[in-house]
Amino acid sequence: MKKQLIVTLTILLLLCVSAAKKEYFGNIKGVVTRQGRKITIPNVEVECYQNKVLHSFVFTDNNGAYRIDKLPVGKYIISVKSPGYERFVAKVKIRKNRTIILNIKLRVSLRPKKVAPTSVMTLQAIAEQTGSVIIEKDMGGSSGAMGGAMMDSRYPPPNVYMPPPPPQFNTEDYNAITPNIFHSPLVEPLSTFSIDVDTANYSNIRRMLNQGQLPVPNSIRLEELLNYFTYNYPAPTDKHPFAVYSEAGVIPWNQKRSYVHIGIQGRKLNLDAAPPSNLVFLLDVSGSMDSPNKLPLVQESLNLLIENLRGKDKVAIVVYAGAAGEVLPSTSGNNKLAITQALNNLRAGGSTAGGAGIQLAYKIAAENLITGGNNRIVICTDGDFNVGASSDAAMTDLVEKNRNKGIYLTVLGFGMGNYKDNRMELLADKGNGNYAYIDTIHEAKKVLVNEMVSTLYTIAKDVKIQVEFNPAHVKAYRLVGYENRLLRTEDFKDDTKDAGELGAGHSVTAIYEIIPMNSKESIPGVDPLKYQAIQITDEARKSPEMMTVKLRYKLPDSDVSIPMEVPVKNEIKPEDRCSETFMFSTAVLGYGMMLQNSEFKAGLTWERVKELATANIGKDSEGYRGEFLKLLDTAAKLHEIQQREENRDYNKGD
Repeated sequence: MKKQLIVTLTILLLLCVSAAKKEYFGNIKGVVTRQGRKITIPNVEVECYQNKVLHSFVFTDNNGAYRIDKLPVGKYIISVKSPGYERFVAKVKIRKNRTIILNIKLRVSLRPKKVAPTSVMTLQAIAEQTGSVIIEKDMGGSSGAMGGAMMDSRYPPPNVYMPPPPPQFNTEDYNAITPNIFHSPLVEPLSTFSIDVDTANYSNIRRMLNQGQLPVPNSIRLEELLNYFTYNYPAPTDKHPFAVYSEAGVIPWNQKRSYVHIGIQGRKLNLDAAPPSNLVFLLDVSGSMDSPNKLPLVQESLNLLIENLRGKDKVAIVVYAGAAGEVLPSTSGNNKLAITQALNNLRAGGSTAGGAGIQLAYKIAAENLITGGNNRIVICTDGDFNVGASSDAAMTDLVEKNRNKGIYLTVLGFGMGNYKDNRMELLADKGNGNYAYIDTIHEAKKVLVNEMVSTLYTIAKDVKIQVEFNPAHVKAYRLVGYENRLLRTEDFKDDTKDAGELGAGHSVTAIYEIIPMNSKESIPGVDPLKYQAIQITDEARKSPEMMTVKLRYKLPDSDVSIPMEVPVKNEIKPEDRCSETFMFSTAVLGYGMMLQNSEFKAGLTWERVKELATANIGKDSEGYRGEFLKLLDTAAKLHEIQQREENRDYNKGD
């Protein structure tokens, strides 16, 4: 009997131990929106604390959704923070096999954009005063829900407080753009500029709109919005590496004027036939890059590029923070494992001495130079070079000198809050390179996979355009965009003057706004000249040409420019005869001018832009144009809200 009792007690004890070891879990999910507006907020950090310890955290996805799975049952504090918004804190209780739905509305902060340090004890005090609507659902019914990208849980030692976050300031920096004005061809018959294949402005604006804010109007570069998309331009069929396309049509929202589209289509190049690459990844690993949308996204993005390397390609990795260093010597593309391991082991921390990093990267690129190959630095940064000898003048001088040695520069921008758009654009421009902004892995795939050959392989450099207008048909003209790419008239034939490069398969679009000669519109003029007469020749009157497009370019291994010339007839198409390419690119231009609140948008509305884009969306295999339609809706809503608030503030002042 005693023995049987001992056995029974032992079994019960084992059952209790087994039950004690078994752990139950629940989930939490929701959507983060802006209070008072139905606008979701992406890239918001959602932290989950338990017993004064940060248990796990996620970032909301592009739709503002988040989800944290497999939380042990118990009580937690949820803290949500994002620059420009007040911190949200709530207490939740995770129950066995249940999913809590916690939808969060963030209030716009009326204080300066500084986030004060917050301890866990402070969060708990805030949570005591915060009321939140929390809905529980059975776990089985919500297992397929999608949310933000889950980060690995972090488990500091028990009873240790997480260090307070450092103060955050919004120090993003952009160069102001002053839109081009109208010129009379009688006074200024020539318009000269460099091509531009950068697309960073488009994706950066997308990031702002998805965060519920309109971009600063004078920071918008219209040419980068246009060139984000590829168009159905004809491919080259002669000796030149690109073909030139033109089309003239009435402006859909201003029938008294017309647009002339100039399209350049680069010859496509199969990756297998592309020359070998000597790449140096120059990576910013300073403390400013310690954010999921910075260094981790850099690593994920470059891994996409590494997957497509060939055996004849080679890659070195240089990092810079407080000091610069080589973490991977030039390595064959066959050894992808060594490249990815060196890349994925990087961590962020320290200050930013960008100048030293660029110098080392160019040194390594020169030591491994491939004659006739693609020699290029790929710099990934938020542009925040804030320590050391890193003046813009010194850096651009270094970039220009190496450009002349055949080492080009591709700049990939990441992050927000301290993003230095102006500096990165300058470096890419001076380095015969291109500049893209990576806000999502989807954008990384576009730049580094779908458009890898265009991004990395140059088929023509120093590409300049000079347009001569016929005053018999054109009363006034205006180049739309390209404000920071304008050249002097005499720069066109000067082969020492730098201009933009064209990648394999790249398309470039430029648009002129035209006031026809028979228009009754008045334009600003000048006093009559005293010593010479301005007159229209008989040859100009008899010519059917509205303008002549002249181009000059150099082959990648040459220093002598090659001329091209394409006449454009004075044939203005009505709206119903304009091509799909003409109409969609016109819609993209309209989108930019609405964001600029441009004085040249005439009677344009958001509804008209959406109508044009929807009717001419064309082939959209990658979904970029469909995404553009969603951005139009977001921008229109934000603009409407802004106007309503401005009207309310104005009425208050009366």
